[in-house]
Amino acid sequence: MARSASSPLSFRPEPGSIPESPGVYRFRDEHGRVIYVGKAKSLRQRLNSYFADFAGLHPRTQTMLTTAARVDWTVVGTEVEALQLEYSWIKEFDPRFNVKYRDDKSYPYLAVTMGDDFPRVQVMRGAKRKGTRYFGPYSHAWAIRETVDLLLRVFPVRTCSAGVFKRAGQIGRPCLLGYIDKCSAPCVGKVTPEQHRELAEDFCDFMAGNTGRFIKRLERAMREAAATEEYERAARLRDDIQALQRALEKQAVVLGEGTDADVVALSQDALEAAVQVFYVRGGRIRGQRGWVVDKVEEASSAELVEHFLLQMYGEAAPEAVPREVLVPVLPPEADAVAELLTEQRGARVEVRVPQRGDKKALLETVERNAKESLAQHKLRRASDLTTRSRALQEIADALDLDQAPLRIECYDVSHLQGDDVVASMVVFEDGLARKSEYRRFAIRGTAGQGDVASIYEVIQRRFKRHLEERAQTGELDPEPIDPETGRPRRFAYPPNLVVVDGGPAQVAAAQRALDELGVDDVAVSGLAKRLEEVWLPGDDQPVILPRSSEGLYLLQRVRDEAHRFAITYHRSKRSKSVKESVLDEIRGLGSARKQALLKRFGSVKRLRGATVDEIREVPGIGLSTAEAIVAALKGEGT
Repeated sequence: MARSASSPLSFRPEPGSIPESPGVYRFRDEHGRVIYVGKAKSLRQRLNSYFADFAGLHPRTQTMLTTAARVDWTVVGTEVEALQLEYSWIKEFDPRFNVKYRDDKSYPYLAVTMGDDFPRVQVMRGAKRKGTRYFGPYSHAWAIRETVDLLLRVFPVRTCSAGVFKRAGQIGRPCLLGYIDKCSAPCVGKVTPEQHRELAEDFCDFMAGNTGRFIKRLERAMREAAATEEYERAARLRDDIQALQRALEKQAVVLGEGTDADVVALSQDALEAAVQVFYVRGGRIRGQRGWVVDKVEEASSAELVEHFLLQMYGEAAPEAVPREVLVPVLPPEADAVAELLTEQRGARVEVRVPQRGDKKALLETVERNAKESLAQHKLRRASDLTTRSRALQEIADALDLDQAPLRIECYDVSHLQGDDVVASMVVFEDGLARKSEYRRFAIRGTAGQGDVASIYEVIQRRFKRHLEERAQTGELDPEPIDPETGRPRRFAYPPNLVVVDGGPAQVAAAQRALDELGVDDVAVSGLAKRLEEVWLPGDDQPVILPRSSEGLYLLQRVRDEAHRFAITYHRSKRSKSVKESVLDEIRGLGSARKQALLKRFGSVKRLRGATVDEIREVPGIGLSTAEAIVAALKGEGT
């Protein structure tokens, strides 16, 4: 079917030709390559949505459709079959517009090669091998080696390479570990292959969480040795018990004993998402792993979770699938996903969102790790010189600037329903944050008139100060160093580009402020959060930078930093307003309770309108204190 780059209607299937059955579909480009794979409960309903309103689709979906030349589909019987087929096609065709998770680093595992005649304990990375038991992943290889060193006292399993093992057998002498009893030396026949395999199985059982029986067995043997006055053996067993206990101490107990669960959390923005998983076996955190994904397709949090679970467990060994998978939000086809994982494991698997207790608290911990992982990923990406240079050039090309914007200033407004309105100015030079140049503004003349008016005020104030400083020197390009302080003047350097957080209205306000001041050498743009669209003054349509654009990535990072800085300032002002309020005079109302009131009501103004019963809902506030607050605020207002 011929492809028209201007409209996907050229390959739209004939009306009525698409079945209403569940199934999986593939979009292909003009060369026949699969560029996107999706599934649907009703193929007709899903595919018609692509062609009904092209203008209303997400820009990434629009790009996919204009790249495509045809679409085909396969009907399946159940939602589980659809999940399986979707996963296998994504794996087979690696479509460019599908979400694909990638490790943000190569995580090491503790591996036991149970498929070998003489199983070996070792550190492994990369693809998993059949017949090998894996534990972890761990954040560092040294953490594995510390654990192994402790456990070899009790489970002296072979750790040497094939070459060392063979050479020891040829010369009839074990290696050093064999002499210090940290290897049972099967290479020279000190133990039989069956005895060595039993040691390896015990090692795996201990790592899998069945720890209690080993410690109890050693304690019983220690008592028996002491009773028969075998004190050296008893001391040796005591040290073995302590070694096992130290190994366990390295793995935090977080849930009830016997709990086997993978705890999955994600943190995302419009372009990327980071996923973190904590592996809990026997109630202990046995490992941690992270992924980062480019959001090449429009996907909700629930859809990201579903994609991730399919990729993570798609080809996992049965023992790698836990009894329980805890997620921040259920996937769209939660029952089908659970059924698929149950088939994979060979026993029931539950996929659920924890609502309370230790499991919810652990999920929150994993979420914090995901946020940190995404922040670190962005930092690593932003610190690369070549990447920064490309980003600045892409911004210049997209916005039709004469040169790369070596200094970018971004402005954001923060308030709570019109109260304590503040604004931030952050500065990026050569693609890196220049925190010493950050400035913050308390909005005065336009407070309560909305974000657009606030943007106008802050841009006008910033550049008015710049013009005043320039006029003081009587030069076109003044010396930026203040001769009295020896420091750069507060607003000495003008930016090449001003970015505001918002769309056409905010951009127009910023441009109007510059025009009224006669500033004509500074470019203005806005970055709208919803679709990450870049707006220019006077344009009816936004500039859509490619999803993979380093320029968009930099603009987004600048905008997010301005948002963070504005919120930080706003919170400090709210906190200060509460501390300096009439609440200070209320007996028994300390700083913690004042902060709790602020969190609940947002400001003293709204607290003044609250009833005694509403105030009593705040943790730590009793009846007498609530009545005192109402009385004090009523007296203040009269």
